Amino acid sequence: MRIYIKDKPLRIKRPEEVKDHSKFDLVINVDDVILNEKAFRGDMLITNASQGMIKSLLFILHHSKLKGFKSVTLITPEYEETIRLIKDKFKIIKAAGGVVEKDNKVLMIHRLGMWDFPKGKIEGKESVEDGAKREVEEECSVKVLVKEEICVTWHTYVRGGKDILKKTSWFLMDNLDDSKMKPQADEDIDDVKWMNSNEVNVALYHTYRSIKHVYKKYKKKRRKKAV
Repeated sequence: MRIYIKDKPLRIKRPEEVKDHSKFDLVINVDDVILNEKAFRGDMLITNASQGMIKSLLFILHHSKLKGFKSVTLITPEYEETIRLIKDKFKIIKAAGGVVEKDNKVLMIHRLGMWDFPKGKIEGKESVEDGAKREVEEECSVKVLVKEEICVTWHTYVRGGKDILKKTSWFLMDNLDDSKMKPQADEDIDDVKWMNSNEVNVALYHTYRSIKHVYKKYKKKRRKKAV
């Protein structure tokens, strides 16, 4: 599982999934180490973490400004228990969105100074597919066909004093009609644009790491289909 906290990835892995520890800038492998902000730098690896360390890790990542810090990977043999422990610290909200295709281009939106893919919260009892379709069509004023799932991302934020963990399901979509395409201004979207791969690569300098991850998964799925 990968969770983006303040746009920095926290990866939770089983021991067999991380064989090479040499690629990390810092390895912490004693479960009674007391974490503090000064310990965070580069790409970190934590092994044998206790529940107390995990709680400290979440608090520091979520509430501190960490300069020079890139990512942290947490190795645990108690994978499912660790996931539950982390989820219990947040209010979970479900969302969905899409990567829409047209003539070898994809649809991107510009919101609050960042390029993004259209997405939004699931309403009521609607399925993630229906929610993804509705959000894309509302935010871009286009008509789309939902195809297959690309991936799921998790990211955190604070709203109303509550720590939120948002689960977003991403789908590959086909454009059906973009004749009335325009940004949904009341959702702070000021531009909607079809981009080729070169334009997307430029836009990725002004986006979130979770969106870069979605695009990477999308490209991988496209390559598999081309084989």
